Amino acid sequence: MKNEWVDTLAGSVRVKAEGKGIERLINACVRQGIAVWNVKNHSRETATFFIKLSDVKRFRHIARQSECKLSFVGRRGLPFFWRRARRNSGFGLGLLLFAAIVFLLSNVVWSIDIEGASPETEHQIVRELKRMGVERGVFQFLLDDPETLQRKLTERIHDITWVGVEWEGTSLHFRVVEKEIPEPKEPIPPRHLVAKKEAVIADLFVEEGQPLVSVNDYVQKGQLLVSGVIGAEGRTKFVPATGKVLGETWYKSTVVLPLETTFHVLTGAFAERHYIAMGRFSLPIWGWEKPAFAHTVIETKKRPFRFWKWDLPVYYERVTIREAEEVKRSYTWEEAFAEAKKIARRELRAKLPEEAVIRGEKVLHQTKENGKVRVELHYEVIENIAVPQPIVQGD
Repeated sequence: MKNEWVDTLAGSVRVKAEGKGIERLINACVRQGIAVWNVKNHSRETATFFIKLSDVKRFRHIARQSECKLSFVGRRGLPFFWRRARRNSGFGLGLLLFAAIVFLLSNVVWSIDIEGASPETEHQIVRELKRMGVERGVFQFLLDDPETLQRKLTERIHDITWVGVEWEGTSLHFRVVEKEIPEPKEPIPPRHLVAKKEAVIADLFVEEGQPLVSVNDYVQKGQLLVSGVIGAEGRTKFVPATGKVLGETWYKSTVVLPLETTFHVLTGAFAERHYIAMGRFSLPIWGWEKPAFAHTVIETKKRPFRFWKWDLPVYYERVTIREAEEVKRSYTWEEAFAEAKKIARRELRAKLPEEAVIRGEKVLHQTKENGKVRVELHYEVIENIAVPQPIVQGD
């Protein structure tokens, strides 16, 4: 079978033969080593066929000895395409230049819109965006993705509760929800204060209401601490019980800590690689050298290229390779016990209200097993145990 793909690259011409002796002409071509294919008889004295562009010169010599009238009626292949392209190079270059300009302009940030923010907050947002490299005229694929921009703005600007980030063509839109100024508190309805957990009363600070417990009293969860009903019998009234009831509460914590731990820490050194990718194929455009890092942490960011308002299947990929050091941390038994106690206290502190105080600590049990230490601790904590309970009819 004739390899038409090779013929397309090399070029071929279609010959029209008219008259007598067409068969002799074709046989003469074959004897001279000229490939002939796709022979079609249109009538008794008319036929067409293809020959290679490279055989045209030899074919002319055979044609002079033929009785047929011959003409070239078609051309195909890469040589003819390039010939036409050279003739129309101005138009082709203009078309490519236009497409390149549209492509570049489609990947540039042309406007940044901020909705829902006061002038002061909008000024803060614009300032932070400039610090992150987000401004008019920069390429979109060099910026962080919308989720990262949203997280950074929320962390850095305390006056906003939420910000939505989305692309609309070449425009970057921010929708802001600012923190609301607290409205004046509504009157508190009548209520009691009850214990949220069992405790021993350490102190009381009652602003309003009738205290029903004293220091050193043991109370159970749900027990009434401060009544919202005050006054003598027959002249009682309901008030919103207010105040703090500090109680001694108890917590247990168990920590298991290995004597040897291996982890990685970043050194600050890094290398970047930049790619243009499509699907599983990626073409490196910058940063070909492999960094001499023994241990690495790799971060990958991808941003699609755009043409007009459409995302293309081609995207820009930036790979950051950060150097990490392997660190082995070892404890003696004594150091491990001390560190386990610190961890337990830190974990407890994270669970407690900010004003709570850890008053006492006692080791209940400590063991050494399989290269680990296990510590069980008991804590005494002073915290506010009072929580409101609405007064219902009949109390």
